[in-house]
Amino acid sequence: MAFCDFLWQTFFTLESHARCLRWETRRANRSETAHKEKTMTSRERVLTAVAHREPDRLPITFDAEKEVIALYETAYRECRYSQRSIMNVTPYLEDLEKRIEPDTEETLLAQWRNFLEGRSNEAVFSPRRARPSPSELDWPNVPVNDALDDPDLMILQQLSMCSDALASGSGAILNVRPNYGTGILPSVFGAEMFRMDPALNTLPGNLPLPGGANAIRACLDRGVPDPHTGLGERCLTMGPLLADRFAPYPNVSRHIHIYHPDLQGPMDVCELLWGSDLFYALADTPDLVKAFLNLIAETYIRFMRAWETIVPPRENGYAAHWGLLIKGRIMLRDDSAMNLSPAMFDEFVAPYDRRLLAELGGGAIHFCGRGDHYIDRLHAMPGLHSVNLSQPDYNDMERIFEHTIDRGLTLLSLIRPAAEAAMRAGRDLRGRVHCR
Repeated sequence: MAFCDFLWQTFFTLESHARCLRWETRRANRSETAHKEKTMTSRERVLTAVAHREPDRLPITFDAEKEVIALYETAYRECRYSQRSIMNVTPYLEDLEKRIEPDTEETLLAQWRNFLEGRSNEAVFSPRRARPSPSELDWPNVPVNDALDDPDLMILQQLSMCSDALASGSGAILNVRPNYGTGILPSVFGAEMFRMDPALNTLPGNLPLPGGANAIRACLDRGVPDPHTGLGERCLTMGPLLADRFAPYPNVSRHIHIYHPDLQGPMDVCELLWGSDLFYALADTPDLVKAFLNLIAETYIRFMRAWETIVPPRENGYAAHWGLLIKGRIMLRDDSAMNLSPAMFDEFVAPYDRRLLAELGGGAIHFCGRGDHYIDRLHAMPGLHSVNLSQPDYNDMERIFEHTIDRGLTLLSLIRPAAEAAMRAGRDLRGRVHCR
């Protein structure tokens, strides 16, 4: 049934955008009676339905192989987004312009800065706007895969999160980004991207480079890739497009931050490009791994230089990210580090993170999963100001607190139950823990 629904959706889309495929309906001048007088061919039946006339019977198909479905999906996307700006974002920008209260946003920024500088008097930092600012519009829900194909749908999807923050009165910083997933830098190196099933409504990923270590050596031979390749081109095009869309709206331009795309971290990108064989290579060919990590770090820097040329840093040493304010300019990801020993972290992760923090103005580190086994290494990184972990239940949180907030680092977006459990146990959070 779902497949039939998909086909009908495709056929009706083809009807409204038939000129995209340049189909020639040679039977346009025939009367409906003439169509019913004889049995139509399959082609005639489809063309008649597309022309919004009644065929002799319903067009059907039995070609349900994955390859055929992929062709239908490709045709559907090309038709749907053949015109660059299908979605008019103007009403939604006008809506946000009216709802943003400059004094409220400036107050919120000041609260965030005080927290990041260790001047918060709250046990847990959980700022909120003075009052909710609901919308009078019915904001559409833009699926992830649809946003990947159309810049204005991407803008609308990102702006909808700003609308939600205003409507709820939350303390989230209003921010948007080119949201193309974890495969942005891997795609710059030539990795093949894949999309998730639409039902999952989640961002795409990438396949490792085919060829294993030989593919890595080929990357090293080619040197730093052009950041305007792969998804890099989309990101670097989206930055000025966002600024252009925002320009007529002073409140939007000032208070909705455009933040850097998801570039992961050197080790994460290394794993995404190398695949699981990386974990053998760490022991078998460590020098090759380090050479590749150096290349990835250089590519990260080159990309961020290009990004900051079109979206200059703002807020005097602070940056927005994920609705948070961070001190510094980048949010590194160290998800792959959960698989490494503390000694391996020292050898294969820390040097490259330190380089990026030093050259790009400092920032924060995020990790999923377990990180308490290397957390004691982080406070020694110059330029690291905050840590964001997503799964406190996988970690010894007392050890996390000891090596973050007790050493002057802030913890960002810790889930509230973890903070409340610590306070019930008598833990002083020192005003350095943020909860949404």
